[in-house]
Amino acid sequence: MGTKVWHFSHILGNVSIGSNCSIGQNVMIGPDVKVGNNCKIQNNVSLYKGLVLEDGVFCGPSSVFTNVNNPRAEIERKDEFRKTIIRQGATIGANATIVCGHELGAYCFIAAGAVVTEDVPAFALMAGVPARRIGWMSKAGVKLKADMVCPIDGLKYKLTANKFLEVIS
Repeated sequence: MGTKVWHFSHILGNVSIGSNCSIGQNVMIGPDVKVGNNCKIQNNVSLYKGLVLEDGVFCGPSSVFTNVNNPRAEIERKDEFRKTIIRQGATIGANATIVCGHELGAYCFIAAGAVVTEDVPAFALMAGVPARRIGWMSKAGVKLKADMVCPIDGLKYKLTANKFLEVIS
């Protein structure tokens, strides 16, 4: 309910799309893709088999998802498709590439043009080719400074012993 699909988009079989989503122009989804509630998929994005977007995921214009690691036009590898999970609230910038078989943590932020080749921790700010963590982001989408307090909503964060970020208040 409330989901909008724009011009020239294709939704293939066995696809689940949540409510209040925005599917931009020239988007292809499926088959066997799950899109959660409140997702925004901008223009020119293809979501291939094996991809799961949890609630509140943002896919920037022309962001790219793969589903097999070693494609060849002459060799069918549909049995080698790898699952990719994008956790709640994650943001993927314009023209970023997400190589299949990885998990992007909740509220992570992938910079425009980055190429993700490994799992991404929750709240991580990733940039570059290949993408590397260059900072931490708040749930509100602000790069956290040394005090680890979001200036928008006041939430406080801390690093765990394993160097992962968590909300403490």
